[in-house]
Amino acid sequence: MTMTLFDQFLSPTLFKMPLIAIALVSPWLLHHVVTTRFSSERLLSVKKVSVSALTKHIFQPLGPLGHKWALMFVSLFMFLITLNVLGLLPYTFTPTTQLSLTFSLALPLWLATVLIGFRLDPTRALAHMLPQGTPPLLIPVLIIIETISVMIRPLALAVRLMANLTAGHLLIHLISTGVFLLTSMMPMTAILALALLGLLTLLEIAVAVIQAYVFVLLLSLYLLENV
Repeated sequence: MTMTLFDQFLSPTLFKMPLIAIALVSPWLLHHVVTTRFSSERLLSVKKVSVSALTKHIFQPLGPLGHKWALMFVSLFMFLITLNVLGLLPYTFTPTTQLSLTFSLALPLWLATVLIGFRLDPTRALAHMLPQGTPPLLIPVLIIIETISVMIRPLALAVRLMANLTAGHLLIHLISTGVFLLTSMMPMTAILALALLGLLTLLEIAVAVIQAYVFVLLLSLYLLENV
């Protein structure tokens, strides 16, 4: 059977049963349960500080109505960052490299922000479709352009997350294959490639964190436009 570079992104199966469900549940099993010893445990203390900083940074521009989304957005951030980082481990599967998953996360949340905007203030929600001071001849064109730009937001969110993670995994796969092939032929070149692979892995860890943050940040900006 011919294998391609993109076969690593196929959902793994066991006895013809997809294992993506286990991959989606595993992040929640890794997070500690809050106890009375929360502040005494270093890992949980770091987690508390990080979550507090994230919440303050993202929700500071939002009003009281937007603060109700804090729990959902922070939970989504922790979920995405855990999936992304776990996917860098050997012999693991990254569900966020699947457009079906990222789009299923982006579409309902984006749609919720839009519906809340129309529910709270329809005039303000529609005002985003037409900038103030637009010449009358350009009004129909701008309305169409702005409507399309709003409608493709969930797709852009999903593709951004999926594409960045997919590109990183492909680079790691290509360089690791090169290290394996060059070990016997050119050891010094293999050592240099291995060092490059280590640096790339560190970069991909940063990308995994940043992409989770960007996903949640953009959703908060969409929410800011509507509340």
